[in-house]
Amino acid sequence: MTTHPSTTGQGVGPLLRAWREQRRVSQLELALRADSSARHISFIETGRSRPSEEMVLRLAEHLDVPVRERNALLLAAGYAPRYPETPLDDPALGALREGIERLIGGYEPYPALVVDALYDVVAANRGIMTLIDGVCETLLEPPLNAMRLALHPRGLAPRIRNLRAWRGHLLEQMERQIALHRSEPLRALYEEVAAYPVPDADPAEEPSEPVPYFALPLRIEHEGRTLSFISSISTFNTPMDVTVAELAIETLLPADPATVKYLQALLP
Repeated sequence: MTTHPSTTGQGVGPLLRAWREQRRVSQLELALRADSSARHISFIETGRSRPSEEMVLRLAEHLDVPVRERNALLLAAGYAPRYPETPLDDPALGALREGIERLIGGYEPYPALVVDALYDVVAANRGIMTLIDGVCETLLEPPLNAMRLALHPRGLAPRIRNLRAWRGHLLEQMERQIALHRSEPLRALYEEVAAYPVPDADPAEEPSEPVPYFALPLRIEHEGRTLSFISSISTFNTPMDVTVAELAIETLLPADPATVKYLQALLP
């Protein structure tokens, strides 16, 4: 598993160096991006120079540091956090919640949901609720977790006809998130769902030809029919709040005419 920068007992210099090395960017390349010099970047990383608040944010931007971790960098440099973390149920995010509900509601009859950084479901439409109908009640208790729902033996896993391929896709997705975000809870979730037992593959259920990764379908059984979907994930541009930065909207686009027809009849 990829190692990640940690704020424990470190100043901003070692943290920035860790992010730079994780992103595989040289000091010279980072200096050119940030309109600085390799010498100044070296001095910051070794603690010989204290960066300004503006420089910390500029380097974080060019290293694609997540918003939550930018706050950690600022704290390590002796500055106040720049980005708030507003609870999703706060009145200040009322317009955002209403917009999300309209967006996923307008996507019906096709499934759509919104998850946070730990894949806990914060909103879902009728299409999703239809797919998870009949799942073990324990898995449906709050907080509802999309990864547990998909991969748990008492969740959707027994209904996913291409489980091995879809499981591999989900685990790789989580690995990319772990590489981007310094999150021990996310790592713990990954280790939990990766350890779920996987039944032997049924050759009759696997496609005869390999499916390109960018078009890997989710093939899931619902009331005796196999439905096929292509997943798309969207995030918010240039978020200024930690909570908003960590939200992701996943929509499941029907991958064949039969799935379209079935869902339109099921959820008119």
